[in-house]
Amino acid sequence: MSGGLGKGRSRYGRFMDKHGIKQDAVCKETGYNKDTVSKAYNENNPIMRGITKDGLVFAAKNLTGKNVTLKDFWS
Repeated sequence: MSGGLGKGRSRYGRFMDKHGIKQDAVCKETGYNKDTVSKAYNENNPIMRGITKDGLVFAAKNLTGKNVTLKDFWS
């Protein structure tokens, strides 16, 4: 599955796309800037702090109602 400009998606991005969750919604939920959220949606192993990834997982839980964990998206 590809993103808007033909880019590949990460597991996080594919999961959020499947549930119809746009990056803007994640930005609002987490308070993170669009570059950080875009990195999570598009890069398989983004360089970011663990606490940032925890916030993204928390947003995924809140916005989709699914019980996901960090390991569902990143090693």
